[in-house]
Amino acid sequence: MEGAYLVPRVTPPVPGHDDGYFWDGVAAGRLLGRRCAACSYLQHPPSPMCPRCGSVDWAVIDLAGTGSVYSWIISHHPSQPDDEPRVVALVELDEGVRMVTNLRGIEAADIRVGLRVGVGFHEVGGVRLPQFSPLEGQS
Repeated sequence: MEGAYLVPRVTPPVPGHDDGYFWDGVAAGRLLGRRCAACSYLQHPPSPMCPRCGSVDWAVIDLAGTGSVYSWIISHHPSQPDDEPRVVALVELDEGVRMVTNLRGIEAADIRVGLRVGVGFHEVGGVRLPQFSPLEGQS
């Protein structure tokens, strides 16, 4: 039964009521967020109700897909699926919310707080994910 216990490289998301819009956007190559329809609070990651006013009414909006590195780590996993180190970053989007993501196209020594980055949508282990890379002239 060779291969019966192989785990996929990336576990695909299981979109639910609160985050389905986000993954639909990723599939379409769009970075989407939610703004509270009652108080205009922009939230990411999504939750069932607005943490500011308690409303459950939301408007989905397009995000610019640009921001700055707020913090990062180099992830060294002891075995597969992450044999190679990867950069896991907290990116503060220009709209003010933060997103955990991976950085691509940059050496670890060149990463710095404030580095300007932009989103791209990449297949990773068969799953399309939003990942960020330095904007031109930023590396």
